[in-house]
Amino acid sequence: MTIAPADFDRVPQSLADRAYLTLRDRLITLQIRPGEPIDDLQVAGELQVGRTPVREALKRLENDRLVVAYPRRGTFATGVDITDLAHINEIRLQLEPLAARRAAQHATAGQRAEMRGLIARFESADDLPADRTDVMRLDLTVHRAMYRAAGNPHLEDVLIRYHNLATRIFCLFLERLPDVAEHVNEHAALLSAIVAGQADAAAEVARAHVAGFEVAVRAVI
Repeated sequence: MTIAPADFDRVPQSLADRAYLTLRDRLITLQIRPGEPIDDLQVAGELQVGRTPVREALKRLENDRLVVAYPRRGTFATGVDITDLAHINEIRLQLEPLAARRAAQHATAGQRAEMRGLIARFESADDLPADRTDVMRLDLTVHRAMYRAAGNPHLEDVLIRYHNLATRIFCLFLERLPDVAEHVNEHAALLSAIVAGQADAAAEVARAHVAGFEVAVRAVI
């Protein structure tokens, strides 16, 4: 098990944060499979923390709809229901372009520098990680950077939640999707537009990217 949070996460501030970020990464990337039980005692041992931080983390993950708790049965990773795809994308099609537009308008100099560094990771498909799970983590890193740069913490929270759920669906079909690298490489145009302050272009690229995600998944169902 990888203990450290993925690079799309902020540095954890507490033991509960550390447990939350680690479990969230595993749930999003399906290292914990849908329907799989989560043993809080085992997780506490792996993370070398007490059970209380793990239980706090599981409560947060339940609010994120990534786990579900049943009395006297325990806590399980939520199932992935493909019928949720349309509902999730309906929200993302409205909010991702808004976040991209705001990021182009409001990103700080430091955030634009961070995005330039990310663009360098998309120069060609050969630059992407070989492992597809790591490719998805890079996808998450880009979206998180854009959400932060939008400068609206409430918008950021909503988008993180729904992007997490969308990523679980994407990961479920990851091995069957032929153009994962091409889909992820679309982020170069998105980041470039944001860095250049081109709000309309950034919004349009974000909208097309989200729409393309749904088309790609439905093509292999």
